[in-house]
Amino acid sequence: MYKTLEKYQGIIFDMDGTLIDTMPAHLTAWAKTAQHFGFPFTKEWLHSLGGMPSFKIAAEVNAKHGMTLDPAEVSRYKMAAFAELDEHGSNIDCTVEVLNHFNGQKKLAVGTGSQRESAIRLLTKANLIEQFHAVVTATDVENHKPNPDTFLKAAELLELEPQECVVFEDTLLGLQAAHSAEMDCVLVEEGELKFYPCPR
Repeated sequence: MYKTLEKYQGIIFDMDGTLIDTMPAHLTAWAKTAQHFGFPFTKEWLHSLGGMPSFKIAAEVNAKHGMTLDPAEVSRYKMAAFAELDEHGSNIDCTVEVLNHFNGQKKLAVGTGSQRESAIRLLTKANLIEQFHAVVTATDVENHKPNPDTFLKAAELLELEPQECVVFEDTLLGLQAAHSAEMDCVLVEEGELKFYPCPR
């Protein structure tokens, strides 16, 4: 894998499920939120929306179940439920090894669907924050994944062209966003790394 990555000037990492195994904690928070607001909790469906900000997931809940919940209110509750958890997940070895290997050699960024406050807190707690030249969060862009804006903003902050960057992701939503940004992508699939070149 390292040989494949040599040609890129920058690496952009998703955070949740890619660098840090936060998805179980997120799903726990969503289960509590679903119970509070009275909508069905579907683990698989919510997991498939990984990378999407919580207020957009709340809008998807409305669309799926014909509800009229206030996405901002649902998002605030969910983020508070997540913040209250004692454990948010451990680092994911296969991607953190790549991060450590290229630290000091390439420009490194995070492109996440989490809000800025939460992302900075998690990356700091995981002892990863110091390695990044840029962190782009849901707070920093208007159009979120599967739109390319998160990764394009990260490339811009790294002062690189999109084609000079490769993205690490863990969801099809993230893969779609990377390819929309005209970037190659590496997916974390059950602890293994799989390369998906952009179909240019």
